[in-house]
Amino acid sequence: MATTPRRPVNPLDAAEALFKPTKKTAAAAVERRPVPVATETVSIRIDGDVLAFFQEDGPGWQERINAALRQAMER
Repeated sequence: MATTPRRPVNPLDAAEALFKPTKKTAAAAVERRPVPVATETVSIRIDGDVLAFFQEDGPGWQERINAALRQAMER
């Protein structure tokens, strides 16, 4: 029987077969959702009367300041 062996007999051929590069399939790109607009914690200096004006209506004064700043930014 003159068939070739399944495994290389020569150690050099065996090592080359072991480290032979394989073709890898590229992983499918993961579709990521866009990052929502996030708020950031900052420290700013505001005059006391300006702060009091926004705090007069109670909770939500930070959102009101943010809305006023956004309105000024969009002008």
